[in-house]
This record gives sequence, structure tokens and C-alpha cells, in this order.
Amino acid sequence: MLKVTLKDGKIIEVEKGTKVSDIAMKISPALYKKSLGAKINGENAELMTEINDECTLEILTFDDEGGKWTLRHTASHILAQAVKRLYPKVKLAIGPAIENGFYYDFDADFTFTPEMLENIEKEMNKIVKENLQLERFELSRDEAIKFMKEKDEPYKVELIEDLPKDAIISFYRQGDFTDLCAGPHVPATGKVKAIKLLSLAGAYWRGDEKNKMLQRIYGTAFNKKSELEAYLNMLEEAKKRDHRKLGKELDLFTIHEEGPGFPFFHPKGMVLRNILEGFWRERHTEAGYDEIRTPIILNEALWHQSGHWDHYKENMYFTKIDEEDYAVKPMNCPGSILVYKSSMHSYKEFPLRLGELGLVHRHELSGALHGLMRVRCFTQDDAHIFMTKEQIKEEILNVIKLIDGFYKVFGFEYFVELSTRPEDSMGSDEDWEAATNGLVEALNAIGLPYIVNEGDGAFYGPKIDFHLKDCIGRTWQCGTIQLDFQMPERFDLTYVGPDGEKHRPVMVHRVVFGSIERFIGILIEHFAGSFPMWLAPVQVKVMNITDSQKDYIYNITETLKNSGIRVETDDRNEKIGYKIREAQLEKIPYMIIVGDKEMQENKIALRSRKGGDLGAMDLGNFIAMIKEEVENRDLDSSLSKENK
Repeated sequence: MLKVTLKDGKIIEVEKGTKVSDIAMKISPALYKKSLGAKINGENAELMTEINDECTLEILTFDDEGGKWTLRHTASHILAQAVKRLYPKVKLAIGPAIENGFYYDFDADFTFTPEMLENIEKEMNKIVKENLQLERFELSRDEAIKFMKEKDEPYKVELIEDLPKDAIISFYRQGDFTDLCAGPHVPATGKVKAIKLLSLAGAYWRGDEKNKMLQRIYGTAFNKKSELEAYLNMLEEAKKRDHRKLGKELDLFTIHEEGPGFPFFHPKGMVLRNILEGFWRERHTEAGYDEIRTPIILNEALWHQSGHWDHYKENMYFTKIDEEDYAVKPMNCPGSILVYKSSMHSYKEFPLRLGELGLVHRHELSGALHGLMRVRCFTQDDAHIFMTKEQIKEEILNVIKLIDGFYKVFGFEYFVELSTRPEDSMGSDEDWEAATNGLVEALNAIGLPYIVNEGDGAFYGPKIDFHLKDCIGRTWQCGTIQLDFQMPERFDLTYVGPDGEKHRPVMVHRVVFGSIERFIGILIEHFAGSFPMWLAPVQVKVMNITDSQKDYIYNITETLKNSGIRVETDDRNEKIGYKIREAQLEKIPYMIIVGDKEMQENKIALRSRKGGDLGAMDLGNFIAMIKEEVENRDLDSSLSKENK
């Protein structure tokens, strides 16, 4: 009998050769019914896998990322099978699971249409009903090449030819369809209960612009139709909130073909941006940070020294100045380090916190660009903290509290990931262990739950990532805290300790917004452009009913401006209903409407974006309420709430 340790620490004994699915049934029939895959000794595996050694075992359901991935990977094979049934001459490329779904790349001598996608989806549902078993088998490299050549699948042949000569190649068969694949998969197509094909796109073979453009079909899959419907409703809501559409409608920003990936901020967008930067400066001053500014272009030698040349060169832009090689900075840390090195430091100055709203440039493929979410230049709200090893835990705690305070102001919930050492990394095992333990101790001390993301740390150190959850359930990675023992070593950073000797400091890299541009994009979508009062580029619009009130609305506008309120006047010769509708579309929090009655009584008639007609009010009282709302950074209008 073999001992198998389950996720909760319980140990069960099974016979050698027992399938994971049988163990799931032994644990619980309900778990067996929901099971999609497994992890054996931390590695993804299938329910069909046999247990032949003592191990740790975790049964995966759709609630686990590994379970979702396994189901959706199988869905991509169902898509490929459906396409081959309907269009046998189409050539197959690759089809992985991705976040929230899957895709498959095809080489066809025709263009897929939305009507074709409907037919493909119907065929996929037939395959699901057939409940075809997925059978894994293996071939030698030569046998695999021959097998794929016989099937006339040149892209698969190319993939196999790139593998070592002694490699054993795995395939999966489901009914009349076989695909090259490493797995894992669910046991049968019937496990994929709900499928939806979503979109078409072009994709270069192997992501190389020199290769042929293929057609990519995107889809998603769930194990319940109700979950799929909820997801599709979320996608519809996301379309309405698309920051690119709203950014243009609200006149916040544009991106032009003269600068793809380089956003242009308009006056209203700059108001929003400046408010965010002002809030950042306020909170960082309170937390003991000093602000610096470093150059955008620095010489190539610096980037060799920092390690970016070896680990990040493909994402960088370069130029020549006076026949010397320079690089446009992709990160702010080397500049901050040079500021630190410009003078000698004592342990008495620590922790030394240097903050920078630094513009960085990174090369992104054109196909990856997406509004403000993925750009080629952006402003990181960076800070670099220099400290002793003894200060690590307390300082990481301080940063976590600072980030938590930021996100609460905007109403965001979040979850945390701890990312550990990647394969492409610098430094000794001892340094990485100490850095990782420092982050773990801080997370445990504050009682913050976290997920371990193995191997996804920065090349110079482990990190804590903060993932924001917006109002429709999507998550966005924004804040990060990276603990670094490597840069201080590479740049020979020192400080004078209490013993009068030189010592090596520890360095923390951290951001809160992540990128000002991306955070603005997230806020636009989170609030659907209806920003709370303190963030709204225009807070109040004043409008008259007839020309006889023009002087009165000008006086109101001037009073509001002098009170520090962002206001616009609509004195056009248009019907008041039309003016109100336009202000609603512009998502302005408050509208002041003035007719003869309001002018005679020296009052204002007030409407709110959310609450509608709020009745007559004294202008002074309105100003006092707005100021309080802005000062408190309320997420909802106090006046609208009173009206509900």
C-alpha cells in the first residue's frame, strides 16, 4: 500500500496503480463529481493518472485555477476537433488555455466569419454530448514526426522537430481527433458543460512578425451554464465600461497613429491625472517619503551594471548621443540608486524612502497594445527604500499599510500574491531565501492571506503583488513590493553602521498605482466614467433656461470657481432638457438649473447624476456640502444619498 498525503494533511493508503479519480471517489462522491484534475507533488496531473509512488495529492475542481486551466485546455481541443470536422483542410497550430478562456490558431485558405463561429460552436456542443474519452499515448520523436506528416499538419511537425532527438512526445486522442499535447486534460469531453466562442483575431505563427499570419479563435468554457451566463453578462458590462470608448467620449485621452502606445492626455484627463498625483504626494509626504526626479535617458553601461541589459534588453529602446550608446529607461531603480550614491549615508537616516513619479518606456508588440492598460510609455509611482536587514519586516509592513490605505479610498477590494525566485535570476540562494522569508514574515505578521506564485518574482528579488477587484469582478495587478539584495551589491551601495564600518543596505522597490496611466484606465472602467465628486474633471455644470438668467448663472459660476470647484457653464440657446441630457452623458456629478423663480429667490435648482432632481437650495449650502464631499473623498454623493 502507498501513503498519499492530501491537501488538508490527512494521509490515506491506496494500492499501487490506483487512479486519481478513484481516490477522489474514495474521499467523497461529491468531490469526484466536481473533480477536473489534480496536483501530484505540486505538479499538474490528470484524473486518469495512476499513483505508483507515495506522494502529496490535491484534487482540483473549477474553483481552483488548475481545474479551470485543465477544463479550458480540453475545450481548446474540442474547438480544434470541431474545426477539422467542418473544414478538414484547415491546418492546426497551437491551442492553449489562457486567463478566462482558451484559443486555437488555424491556417485556413479562407477567412472565418461570425456565422462560421456559430456552426463551429454547435459542432463543439455535439462533441461535448458525445462524451468522448481523452486517451494519452506517446511516440518517439521520429514516430511523432511521421505521424503528423501523415496527417498533413506542418505546424505540428515543426514543433516536434524543435524538440530533442531523444524526446518522448505525447498525444491525446478523443474519438476521431488526435492532437499533439503535453496535457493535462479532463477525462472526457462531457466534463466541459458550457462553451462559448467569443472572437476572432490574427496571430503570427510563434509570435514572430516574420512568420505567416494565422487566424485565432478565442473562446471560454465553464462547467456550469449559469457561470457562463454570468461571465457573458460581465463581458457585456465591460464593453459598456471600455475605457477607450469612455476616454474618447469624456474627452480624457486619445492615442494617435503617429504614436501607437503613447497616450495623449487632454485637459480633462490632466485634471484627473493631477488629482491622482496630488493624492499620491500627500500620502507619501505623510509616510516620510522624499520625492526625486531622474533622467529618462542614461548610458548603456548603467544598464549593464543593473542587470537590465542581460535580463530586460528586448523590452528597451536605445539611442546614440555623441557617438555613445544610451538607453531610454524601462525602470526607475538605477536612477534612484545614483541619487543614493551621490552622498555617504548613515544608519541613522534609515529607512531612507525616495519616491518618484518616473516616466518609463518599454517596447511592447503592437498586437499587445490596449488603450491605457498596455502602453509603451507610462509613469510609475515608484519608490525605492534603503534600509538595514533588521528593518525589513517593519518597513514591508509600513508599505502594505500604505497600499491598503490607498485602495480603500477608491473602494477597491484586493488579494495578494507572493511571487518567488524565477529561473532567470541574479544572486545567491542565501540572499533569495532571506529576501523571501522577509516578505513572508511581514505578510504573516499583518495577517494578510496570500497565494504563492512560484517562479514569478523579478530577476533581482521576490515580490508581493496586489490584485485589485473592480465592481464587476475583474482583477487588475497594480501594487507591488519587491525586496532586493542584488542591486545594492551590483552598485556597491554602502552605509556607515553604528560600529563606524561600511555595510550593505537592503533595497525595496515598490509601486502603489503601478502606472498612473493604467490606474486611470482601471478607474474609468470601475466607475464607468461616473467618477466620484473628488475625482470628476468637471464637478458642476451650471445652465440657464432662458437668456434672461445668463448674468445670474455667470455669477454662480464665478462663485463656484472662487470656491475651488471645477465648473462649466452651458448658456447655449437650447432646450433645458437637451442640456440636462448632455450633462448626464458627460457624467457630471451635479447640475445647477436656473430659471426666473430661482433668480428671483436667489436660489439654485439642483440635479445630481445619480439622484435626479434634488430641489431648490441655497448656493452657499451647496458649496459647503461639495467641499465636505471632496475633502472626505466620498465615493458617493451625500446629496444623492439623502435623496434616496
